Amino acid sequence: MTRPIRLIRGFFTVGFWTLMSRILGFVRDIMIAAFLGAGPVAEAFLIAFSLPNMFRRFFAEGAFNMAFVPMFAKKVEAGDNAQDFARDALSGLLAVVLVVTLLAQMFMPWLVLAMASGFLADERFDLAVDFGRIAFPYILFISAAALISGALNALGRFWVAAAAPVLLNILFIGAMLLAWAAGWDIGHALVWTVPLAGVAQMVMVWRAAAKAGLRLWPRWPRLTPELKRLAVIAAPAALAGGVVQVNLLVGRQVASFFDGAIAWLNYADRLYQLPLGVVGIAIGVVLLPDLARRLRADDAVGGRYAVNRAAEFSLALTLPAAAALVVIPGPLIAVLFQRGAFDATDAAMTAQALAIYGLGLPAFVLQKVLQPLYFAREDTTRPFRYALVAMAVNAVLAVGLMGPLGFLAAALGTTLAGWAMVALLWAGSRGMGEAARPDARLLRALPRLALATGVMAVCLWLLAGWLAPWLATDGARYPALALLVIAGGAVYAGAAFATGAITRESLRSAMQRGGK
Repeated sequence: MTRPIRLIRGFFTVGFWTLMSRILGFVRDIMIAAFLGAGPVAEAFLIAFSLPNMFRRFFAEGAFNMAFVPMFAKKVEAGDNAQDFARDALSGLLAVVLVVTLLAQMFMPWLVLAMASGFLADERFDLAVDFGRIAFPYILFISAAALISGALNALGRFWVAAAAPVLLNILFIGAMLLAWAAGWDIGHALVWTVPLAGVAQMVMVWRAAAKAGLRLWPRWPRLTPELKRLAVIAAPAALAGGVVQVNLLVGRQVASFFDGAIAWLNYADRLYQLPLGVVGIAIGVVLLPDLARRLRADDAVGGRYAVNRAAEFSLALTLPAAAALVVIPGPLIAVLFQRGAFDATDAAMTAQALAIYGLGLPAFVLQKVLQPLYFAREDTTRPFRYALVAMAVNAVLAVGLMGPLGFLAAALGTTLAGWAMVALLWAGSRGMGEAARPDARLLRALPRLALATGVMAVCLWLLAGWLAPWLATDGARYPALALLVIAGGAVYAGAAFATGAITRESLRSAMQRGGK
């Protein structure tokens, strides 16, 4: 049932499927922008879809899985009846989420008010409440899918869990095309697709788990000693997840007072989520069970190697992506989104938010490297305390700067809170022994990666100026953007190899040692 976890190969597997999902997500968002723009239906749908996703991250992918995956991985390593533990965890999770779903249906107007009180004065409020009631049951199916995916990852089987979100975006794209062809309402087509996509993803990962010998049929929930321990470990992580959601709520509240700002921030978020998803999610998904199993086997040297290679791998991909978002946000947004109902003003506002998010991208990815150091040790209390500090930073900046900066205060608060969280996680990991210490290879690579990124950023800025007429011309802007991205990637790769930031030997070594 189990496989050895090959670290770098696992990163590439999860990263590839996440990239496919993000590309299709871009197609989905481009279509939403074209059909709905930044108007009331688009904003109502975005709020409605964010509600089950918020609770999903709170319960399943966030708190619950951060506690469940290390415990399950250690049981797998010890051969200690992991399947029964997973069944109990799934049954308990579904019981809690079912209650939350029923309560959400009753109190949906208050949830929408908490998410976007600026909607109250216009048509967006009632529309968001109706959409929210349709979309919210998605949390039942996606929570089950998230837990089963965590179990698959702990078994060293990454691809199906990573590929499941692709199905979500395929269904969204298909629903919009069908609604457009049939003359149906696009907003309603999108929102009814949400629960359908949850069922599809759940079935996909459940079948993969069954083929791996893990049959997770839910049963009547029972509070076993192991489930009590799981709840005790998950509680601080749940509170930390709540803090993260408060940060999102603060940003949405600020944005809801500016017409179109929720959509602008959402489209900017989608673009910076591409590298964050491909790199950050891959790191978190693979590193957590790997570290937990190494700790169970008392492999401190292997743990240090895993954390350092995760940091090196993530920064090698994240730094150039962040630089691109900061240097050329205008061309990226204009070419990808400016069409139909999404006009030049929408593109300009979204580009400003994107540049600010780009400054925080390395922080968001480094959190995925540092958090497993805590969660693999079943320490969820300190990350919760750090998250409280980050929440305070975000709230003070987003609300305090709302007057002079407008909706951009929300993006700035998110970015600086991300860096505050990284600083706290890094400082707190100093007492964790060898696994938390940077090795000579990482220390050698960091300044070289920064230099290669700087070279690429300068070249991108110069090339974007030269290509400006083509980037603004219909028909020519797509190949012009493709040339800009390819040239930037080529310059970075060349600079990285020239400075020794990346070597053929280090890549070969990482792939070979990934299974140790």
